[in-house]
Amino acid sequence: MRITTGKVVAGKIVLDDVPLEEGTAVTVLAPESGETFELDPAQEAELLAAIGEIESGLSVDGNALLKSLQPKD
Repeated sequence: MRITTGKVVAGKIVLDDVPLEEGTAVTVLAPESGETFELDPAQEAELLAAIGEIESGLSVDGNALLKSLQPKD
């Protein structure tokens, strides 16, 4: 997983120096005008630890997780 920023240019999202393969699925979080995103030191440490886990392969695909939560017949 990668986190990056970008801008909307001519109606399209242009990422800052992050090449993605054609067809890559992305999630876009767009802050409201004037909205900020701030973390206290504990939250920042938790976020960085979670990103580290994902980068080291300690993650579960979202579709696999949802499938595992479905009742078994």
